[in-house]
Amino acid sequence: MRRIVEIEARLFLRERRNAVFSLLFSTLLLLVLGSIPGLRTPDSQFGGLRFVDVYAPTLIVITLAFLGLQRVPQVVATYRESGVLRRFATTPVDPARLLVAQMIVNMVAALVSIAITVAVGHLVFGIDLPHHPVWMVLAVALGAAALFGVGLVIAALAPTARAAGGIATVVFMLIMFFGGAYLPRKMLPEVVNRIGEHLPPGVQALQDGWLGGTPQPLHLAIMALVTIVAGTVAARTFRWG
Repeated sequence: MRRIVEIEARLFLRERRNAVFSLLFSTLLLLVLGSIPGLRTPDSQFGGLRFVDVYAPTLIVITLAFLGLQRVPQVVATYRESGVLRRFATTPVDPARLLVAQMIVNMVAALVSIAITVAVGHLVFGIDLPHHPVWMVLAVALGAAALFGVGLVIAALAPTARAAGGIATVVFMLIMFFGGAYLPRKMLPEVVNRIGEHLPPGVQALQDGWLGGTPQPLHLAIMALVTIVAGTVAARTFRWG
């Protein structure tokens, strides 16, 4: 298992564009937004906080959405379509280990990306470190697991890697919209915000953990439920070849 994880990690880093995007895009976006003076000024619209303060948790949504809905479905569906999983099934190595390795590598990538974003935001723009680190870590873990589960369902049901990429892109765009990536959540209708709170990866729980609130148990429970349901569906419908 350790060897498979090492190989998957090397393959992840070998795809330099995806690796750089996964690890650094959120940080680069924060630097671009933070370079605009008006976005570093306290605003009553944001409760006296700055735009960069309230938008920072949305950067986590971008990272998790890209990994869970762009990379995971595409890679897993490509492995199946190219016969990698089928060949694994003829060896003593359970092909499911390859899927587990994918989850581990992408989870580590997500954590590294988030850590870089938090550190740069704090050092460069004075954005507060997460006020509730434990809740923050729990929200990230559950949100990532939920999105990765959805990504596996897409990979399981899509007939080809191209189809998996197309379906995943549509879901990705919806998650980004409801997560406030395209427009700040303060500018979205209340009903859109309410829907976004309950969709993976749980932007409200992430925001609460970072800015000082306590995540609602319902939001965390929904992420756990999505993980269980998506994981079960993926396991029962996945085709190795």
